[in-house]
This record gives sequence, structure tokens and C-alpha cells, in this order.
Amino acid sequence: MPEQDYLAELIKKVKAEKKKEEQQKKPAASVGEELEKSFRTGEDETAPGEETMEALEEIAGKETAAEEAGAAAIAAEAKGSEAIGAVVAERGAAEEAPEKSDVEKEIERAAQKKEITAYGEVKIYQIPGKPLLYYYVPVARPTKAEKTVISTIKEAATRLITISPYRIREPEQRKAVYTQKILEILRNSPELHIPERRFEFYAECVVREMVGYGIIDPLVTDDNLEEIMIIGPRKPVYLFHREYEMMTSNIEFYNDQEVIDLINRIARQIGRRVDISSPLLDARLPDGSRVNATIAPASVEGATLTIRKFRKDPYSMIDLISLGTISAEVAGFLWLCVEGMGAKPANILISGGTSSGKTTTLNCLASFIPERERIITIEDTAELNLPLKHWIRLEARPPGLEGKGELTLDILTKNSLRMRPDRIIVGEVRHDEAFTLFTALNTGHDGCMGTVHANSPQETIVRVTNPPMSVPEVMLSGLDIIIVEHKIHDKKRGTIRRITNISEVSGVLLRSPQTQTIFERDPVTDTIEKTNAPIKYLKILQDFTGLSRNRIEEEWRERTIFLQQLSARGIRGIAETKKATELFLLEGR
Repeated sequence: MPEQDYLAELIKKVKAEKKKEEQQKKPAASVGEELEKSFRTGEDETAPGEETMEALEEIAGKETAAEEAGAAAIAAEAKGSEAIGAVVAERGAAEEAPEKSDVEKEIERAAQKKEITAYGEVKIYQIPGKPLLYYYVPVARPTKAEKTVISTIKEAATRLITISPYRIREPEQRKAVYTQKILEILRNSPELHIPERRFEFYAECVVREMVGYGIIDPLVTDDNLEEIMIIGPRKPVYLFHREYEMMTSNIEFYNDQEVIDLINRIARQIGRRVDISSPLLDARLPDGSRVNATIAPASVEGATLTIRKFRKDPYSMIDLISLGTISAEVAGFLWLCVEGMGAKPANILISGGTSSGKTTTLNCLASFIPERERIITIEDTAELNLPLKHWIRLEARPPGLEGKGELTLDILTKNSLRMRPDRIIVGEVRHDEAFTLFTALNTGHDGCMGTVHANSPQETIVRVTNPPMSVPEVMLSGLDIIIVEHKIHDKKRGTIRRITNISEVSGVLLRSPQTQTIFERDPVTDTIEKTNAPIKYLKILQDFTGLSRNRIEEEWRERTIFLQQLSARGIRGIAETKKATELFLLEGR
């Protein structure tokens, strides 16, 4: 059926339903009562046909609305009830202006607000006396009547647009295609009586409902945001900005169902379901962002949604040096450990608390892996973004609706051993996969890496050797280096991330596992310095390469200088850094 014919039939159907219901109404109802009813806020339940027709007549059918308004005015004048007209006009005006969020009202009231920065359509304000900054982005907020028209257009578009959104991988291209299709439907549907100046508004609202994330769509597309946190209805959406940290936004959900609808849309997109029997969702969006959602009964005060966004341009080791997370000397040493001078790469665990930068550091270290090697990464939720070609990504999966089909990290780690990997990288070691990973470390798979939640080298050993990981102490002999990273709140610089300790594991075969600190952070100077302890790994490199200690230390110095030169020349992208370090090794050999 042609588009305009389908829309015409849809509108005719709605009008027929409206006419049928009007015939069933009592004839004693006055014109004033009918006008009052037509401008109800929608607290009472109405049939879908009646609600849709009210919206079409109120917003789109201007001619019909004008005739009804004239008739109402005559009736009101005849009865001497001019007050009804005033009430109707007031309610109509209120319906045309969507309700503002509390943050928007607060920004408008503030007499001394200061604009900190602006980019695109985003503005960040500071209000004196308030602890958090305010993030403002204009968002199209349809009224209740407009939402009904949007639902009508969306219903038509769902049937008329034959292009599957999943066949267009680029989000911006997907939105552009759907916007064009919606505009075509509006132009070919004069029956809707929507003025041309409102086409863009309706197209934007429909597209973000169909292929976007509703009112948080501009937040998802802002690469300056690290975290998007919806904590419930009638509360501002909190954001963690990469530069300005925690702040409140002007975006607000007015009821719990709006949040649940968004969660369900995300769940359907990734083939999952959230309901009372399964009120938790932990998954990954198509763009790589990590999403966690909760609904009742898990969350008491309404549904919540947390989206952790990852940079489109991930940090490189040069970035970590520039940010002070690590020194060039330590970065040169870790490059030596990861690459192993082509002979004996080190097995490394990165420890730290939540959001301390473990995954970022792991990503940077993995960029030092030579191109000739086959890499398999295993993650609970895929987060790594490596500039490698021979790279296989494995991701865990929870059980399905019938309790079957679960893929644990342990199952994937065991399977990876049958895939002839040169290296295995486990995103986060937590349970049984620890035993399988350490089995790999002790059977010749050098250069393996992973992260674990622990705050010191000693705590890392305790965590790994006790339930639920339960790795036998004797198997710790396969672990060479433990890196500890912390998120620190500095009064002057805000939140900073620092590698605070690098240690080696020793004494395992003597049944007395110990950690020896070889690099440690000085909190006074905010630098990480080498300790007086001898570095055992350099002796291992001597044994496997046949080079002298002085030659290995000279190689370390050359790599340190090279990283400093890259930083000075402004070469910082992870792909650029990878290419430069590969070229350095090729020319050096």
C-alpha cells in the first residue's frame, strides 16, 4: 500500500473511532463540558483512538480546531460563560509549553550563573554556592498531545520504512537515513495537517525514539562524557565529564515508565529482556559502551540506568605520560616487559579499585604487543580497543530465559587454549577463570595479562590465592609483574589516576610468596621512582636473550628517550604510537 494511502486509512480509522464514541455520549452534555474534556491533562485513561484523535485535532487539524473554537465561543457567549473560554485558553497554552526540569528552572533563576565552557549545543554553567556544575543541552520535549501524534507517525514509519536499522552500522548515518524517510512521509501526508515548519521537530522526536536513546540521545553522542547516570524519575540525570567530573544535567525523566521504556528499548536492541523475574541488566551497547540497568524490585525508588562510555580515541601510553599517570622511565620498562625483547615477555596483573584506570592501562600495554603474535582477549563486557590485526575477541554471556547457554569467563579461557594463542588477555579476573589463566601462565603462554580488584601487591596475592579464585600458591611462579593503580582525589587537580606501585613476585617455589617493590610513587612530588631493590626480570631477560645487563639497561634507556620524543612531537594516538614503536624495533634490529 502506498505511504499516503496507508496514512489516510490510519487517520480515517481514528476519526471513525472518535465519531462512534461521540455518538455514545449523552446528549445532555454542554459545550462547556465538551471543551473542558478536550483539554484534560490525560490523568484519566482514554481509548487509543480517542487520544490519537484529540491530538490530531488539537495540533494538526487547525481548520477543524478553529471551527470548534468558534462554535465554543458562540455557545459560551450565549450562555454568558466567558470564564470557560479563559480556562480553555489557559490550559491550551499550558499544553503547548512542555514542563521544564528543576535544573532548567534553577539555571533560569540564577542571577550570577557563569558559563564555564560551551561546545556544540552543550553549555556548562557554574552557580555560586552549588557544589556541582550544570550541564545544559537543548532537548525537544513534546507535549502530551504531541507525543500522541509522534506515536501515530512512528506507527506509520515502522510499517513503511523497510530498511532495518541494524544494517546501517554508523549511528549518525542511520539517523540521517531515518530522518529523511520520516520527512518524506510527512511531506506526502497532507491529511495530517502538520505545518512544514514543524516537520524537523517531529522527525527528530520520531527518529530518536526509533533508532536513538530518547531524550538522552545527545548525552550518548557526547564523547566528553564518561558516565551517564539515571537515578530515577523526577530527578536530574547525573553525568561524569572527562574534564569537569561529576555534574547535574537539565535532562529529567518525569515518570518511572519513561525510564523503563528506555531500558526495554536497549535490552531489545541487544537481544536481552528485563522484567520482574530478571530485574538486572549488564551488557554492552553496539558502540562499545557498557550499560547497567535495574528495575523494581531490585531498585527501590524507581528504575536506574548507568552507561559507561569509552573514548572513540582511546588513551595511549603517551597520553598516560602526559597526564602524569606514569613516567617515561616506567613506561619504557613496561614496554620492555610486554615486548620481552622478542624472547621472554612478562606475565602481568594490573590491580586497582573500581574506575581506577586498570582497563585503560591494560589497553595501552597491549599496544606494545608485536604484530606477528596472535592475541585472544576474554572479557565479561568487551571494553578493550587494541590497534592489533591478529586479534580475536571473546565475550561472556549470561544464561538465557531457560537458564541455558551461559558462557562464563572460565569456559572461554579454557576454549582459548585450543585456539593456539600467543597471548591471552583476560579483561577482569574474578572467579574460576583465574585458575585457568594461571594454568596457561605455567604452560608456556608468556606475555599474558589481566586485571583484578585489589589495592596493593600483597592484597593481589591474597585475592588470587583465596576463594573464589583459589589459585594454588605454587602456580604464582608464572606471574612476573603486579602493577597497582589508584584513583586519587586531589584538592587542586580534582580526580587523578596514578600507578602507585610496581612489584615482582618471588619466593613462590620456596612456599613463601612475596612481593618486591621495584617502583613506588612519592605522594609529595607526585612521581613514581625506582627503588633500590634489584629487578629480577632484567636477569630473566639476560638468560633468554644472551645480552649483558648493561646492554639491556641501555635498551631500556633508549626506549624511554624514544617515548619522550614521541610526546614532545605530539604523536599521541594509540594507532600512531603503535606504528612508531613497531618501527623503532624494526630499525633497531
